[in-house]
Amino acid sequence: PGVLDFQDAVIGPITYDLVSLLRDAYIAWPEEQQLDWAIRYWERARKAGLPVAADAADFYRDLDWMGLQRALKVLGIFARLYHRDGKAQYLGDLPVVLQHARLVAARYGAFKPLLQLLDQIERRSPLVGYTF
Repeated sequence: PGVLDFQDAVIGPITYDLVSLLRDAYIAWPEEQQLDWAIRYWERARKAGLPVAADAADFYRDLDWMGLQRALKVLGIFARLYHRDGKAQYLGDLPVVLQHARLVAARYGAFKPLLQLLDQIERRSPLVGYTF
């Protein structure tokens, strides 16, 4: 689905490379496809004895949270490339990365303040629903 870039080649969370492929800054895969690939990876990683969470839901949460951290990092890098270096070509990729961040921030209560901040920055009104 993508190309891994080893320019920083550091040891980090086991979910980092997978989230880099599934939630790339330039490609928006359907979430159902991401979930399928993630679970297939998790199953194979467990069989191989890699240090992934024992429960698939915990693994997916780890993947989500790593993806959110990565999305925020990428948003900052793209903003810096524009503001400091005058590289406007990255601005077109911001919506894909921002959508990755928004989906995760909306999924977990711990990130409600972040979602509110994103709403404020983007001048969005939060969606409010009522049930009767």
